[in-house]
Amino acid sequence: MAGAASSGEGKEMEMVEPKAGFKSDVWKHFGFSLKRNEKGEKVTDKENTVCRHCQTVVKYKSGNTTNMRSHLLNHHPEKLREDTRSKIQSGQKTIKEAFTASLPHNSARAQEITKCIGEYIAKDLRPFSVVDNEGFKRLVNMLEPKYKIPSRPHFSQTVLPALYKETRAKVAQSLKQAECISITTDGWTSRATQSYVTITAHAMTSEWEIKTFVLQTRVLFESHTGHNIGEVLKSAVSEWELDTIYNNNHQGIAVVTDNARNMGVAVKEAGLSPHVKCFAHTLNLVSQAGLKVNRVSRLLGRVRRVAAFFHRSSTATAVLTSKQQMLNLPVHKLIMDVVTRWNSSLDMIERCLEQQQAIAAALLSSEVRRNALSMAPCDVDSNTVSQMKAAILNDLADRYQGEQAEFLYESSALDPRFLALPHLNNSERDEIFNRLKLKATQMQNQNPSEEEGAAPGSHEHVAGHSKTDLPQKAHAVGGVSPPSKKTALEDLLGDSFSQGDSRTQHTAQIDAEIDLYRKETSISLMACPLEWWKDNAQRYPLLSTLAKSYLSVPATSVPSERVFSVAGDIVNAQRSQLLPDNVDMLIFLKKNLSLSE
Repeated sequence: MAGAASSGEGKEMEMVEPKAGFKSDVWKHFGFSLKRNEKGEKVTDKENTVCRHCQTVVKYKSGNTTNMRSHLLNHHPEKLREDTRSKIQSGQKTIKEAFTASLPHNSARAQEITKCIGEYIAKDLRPFSVVDNEGFKRLVNMLEPKYKIPSRPHFSQTVLPALYKETRAKVAQSLKQAECISITTDGWTSRATQSYVTITAHAMTSEWEIKTFVLQTRVLFESHTGHNIGEVLKSAVSEWELDTIYNNNHQGIAVVTDNARNMGVAVKEAGLSPHVKCFAHTLNLVSQAGLKVNRVSRLLGRVRRVAAFFHRSSTATAVLTSKQQMLNLPVHKLIMDVVTRWNSSLDMIERCLEQQQAIAAALLSSEVRRNALSMAPCDVDSNTVSQMKAAILNDLADRYQGEQAEFLYESSALDPRFLALPHLNNSERDEIFNRLKLKATQMQNQNPSEEEGAAPGSHEHVAGHSKTDLPQKAHAVGGVSPPSKKTALEDLLGDSFSQGDSRTQHTAQIDAEIDLYRKETSISLMACPLEWWKDNAQRYPLLSTLAKSYLSVPATSVPSERVFSVAGDIVNAQRSQLLPDNVDMLIFLKKNLSLSE
């Protein structure tokens, strides 16, 4: 459509209306000018527009309306104000409003930001009140001005529970896919004097990898008796369906705890087995028994008093620092040991020996001499060392006995680093491997659905390596193969003959596997036993399955204890109002939520 327009000098100009697809509001005030080509024909000038109000020609670049809007702002501002009023009356947003409008809370962008804030609270264990902090709100507003942070209750009651539900489903799926599962547990008390019990799970995958999860951190309102903790264990096993998850060892779910008597009672109450006492805790207890030898105890007491003196006195600390610098010694603080950490006593002695000259110089200085403690020389002779060793061995002898000791010996035998069991005599080694033969045979007999292979034991040497013809387990694709139709003879005599023959084959197979395994060369102490079994599982189809059930059990209950320090970041006196359920949820997400996804 063409119309007439006059130039600023009164000369009329012809104008072409913009296309309907041009949505900008400035086109209500501008049109394209017409010009004549070389042939004298009228054509649209796409490089110039004409103002309808003053017929001024304005340069135009395809898709860019900046020049036209600047012309209106400078020469016809009242027209822009009229446009704004009409938009308000019609409910249409202005450009400024469009850029500053809040994101709808249910938009994909807003939901993603909200979820990320929830993940930040969980992974960094921040209090829910962080969303009300001015600095945090300013940071979020700078990154996304249109996003409005939801309220604190929305995160604690909606966002974090949704994250917990999602992560819990992934953990449960991982546990169901695991071949072997063991757990650790320990109790602790927060700074707000609230008692909790933490349970971790350790799952062995088909790829010989151990995945660790924190299952729960539940408040314990009653006292830490064996019965009460046992109820917590039973509840966790039932809640996570651990009792229905297939374990190849068929011995139950192994539990690792400290040496406390209530833990022993709790494991029995829960009906879990085997019960393994934490090696780290045991090592500390037996080491403490050695450190209680009179001469060692007196020596530690003197060193401890010297370290405590320098810790208490700022003057003594300043003098010690100056002496260290004068003697060209490392400017290190003296270390105070902790009774529950035997290696801290070693650290304290080593630091004292390192700083012996500086300590003596500082204690003899006039600034601290009046308050300094004396430390008489005390040589540690062979008699003292002998007493320490005797005390440690006597204490250790009572820590692992009966079934627990047998389980640990069998675990060592199935670890390719220690398969030679050099600390035992021949009869003791034979006894351990005989027990493994029995357990492997029983395990195989409890799996009638698995394919039977040819009798093992035939070996051949190829390129210097031993190759065994042991059969591998066969599994149906997509599930268990349907049972084949029995013949009349199998139906009549199958239970009497086939089963007995199968057991004989199992016994012969495990005998051959163990005989071959005992001839293996022990791997380096720095090597990974799980990687070795992964590489050799096909050679030992029965023994490798048994090894999974043993090597999936952690040696310590440290995974549960590590939760304590993590929990201390959120469960303290300043946040005493944090609900126990939220403690469980936050610690669970802290340990199990994966941000890589």
